[in-house]
Amino acid sequence: MPEALTNEALPLETSADGVIRVRGTRVTLDTVWAAFNEGATAEEIVQQYPTLSLADAYEIRNANESRWPAEGIRARLLNRRTN
Repeated sequence: MPEALTNEALPLETSADGVIRVRGTRVTLDTVWAAFNEGATAEEIVQQYPTLSLADAYEIRNANESRWPAEGIRARLLNRRTN
């Protein structure tokens, strides 16, 4: 049976200066995204930024993966490292 679609908002908020942060924290979306891009797991990110919840880290990761497919990510990351 297919999974039901949910319309849950991501745990993100935009400040007056346009910076996107994880709701209720000072951690920016860019910070979390960079950590995932560098290969950190959700658990490692939460350990590094204790104001984040593990659920928030997984939600952000899932949202990012749906926008930017993981297929070929290793090759893209290795290519960045050599350039």
